[in-house]
Amino acid sequence: MQTLAAIALLVRDYDEAIAWYTRALGFELLEDTDLGGGKRWVRVAPRGAEGARGSALLLARAINPEQTSRIGNQAAGRVFLFLASDDFDADFAAMTARGVGFEEAPRSEGYGRVAVFRDLYGNRWDFVERAVRP
Repeated sequence: MQTLAAIALLVRDYDEAIAWYTRALGFELLEDTDLGGGKRWVRVAPRGAEGARGSALLLARAINPEQTSRIGNQAAGRVFLFLASDDFDADFAAMTARGVGFEEAPRSEGYGRVAVFRDLYGNRWDFVERAVRP
């Protein structure tokens, strides 16, 4: 069996990114290992996701002008990441209270309920609760 272990996300600063993802989204810090030379191995994920089917975000500090230019726009303006919930209303309210900036009110689609938000760098995310299929 194979799983997607992590997705690298370019960030401006490790500590700034850790603070936002753990506070605003309620993620847990899974690992923060100093690799020397100012480089760190930093992984965050939704609470309880590690060891389940979920993958983690690898927060990768941009180290050159090309990488820096991609911070917040890794998907050329499209929704880049998808955060799933099994209690959309409660999680939406909690995230809003913690300062997550949603671009829209929640809406219903054929696949479930969804609302788009941006992270601290401007990357667009779908926050979604999948519809139950009979």
